[in-house]
Amino acid sequence: MAKFGKWLGGGLGWAVGGPIGAIIGFALGSVLDDTKVVVNHSNFKQNTQVGDFSASLLVLAAAVMKADGAVLKSELEYVKKFFIKNFGVAHTQEQMLVFRELLKQEIPVREVCMQIRHNMEHAARLQLIHFLFGVSSADGAVHQQEVQVIAEIASYLGVSEADFNSMKAMFFRDADSDYKILEIAKSASDEE
Repeated sequence: MAKFGKWLGGGLGWAVGGPIGAIIGFALGSVLDDTKVVVNHSNFKQNTQVGDFSASLLVLAAAVMKADGAVLKSELEYVKKFFIKNFGVAHTQEQMLVFRELLKQEIPVREVCMQIRHNMEHAARLQLIHFLFGVSSADGAVHQQEVQVIAEIASYLGVSEADFNSMKAMFFRDADSDYKILEIAKSASDEE
């Protein structure tokens, strides 16, 4: 028998939460198809809620992690530790199942960012970019493709070039060229 959970979840997610809802719905449907567990997950509303922010983090983290063609364990651990610290263990366990499915999907970055820009305040969008730089630097080596994806995301989110460069400088010795991670930033991510 065919498994339609991911398509049903994606369609319902699109109707309720736009592009982000579709991606998360598809991922949840995939999890349901594989595990046959019923999950009640209603994170998408017009105003930004904790679930919206965490969903945005996961979707865009998946895009950044996949940019260089390799999803590394250190990057996954960074996301997991960040989620545990900020959202708790129960929420993190739920979201990591969804995250595994997100990593298998193509992420429509522009559409997702436009939805986020429309529904999320500027300060939260800046936090999102900071988190993405943390993901990118988690393995100690940042690839130019990751920085390019973060720059693209920042642009779509309406983050100014000055704000982008300021955040990038928190993680790199030379914000314009060599992408070498500051030792302070690396040790700070190890402590999280």
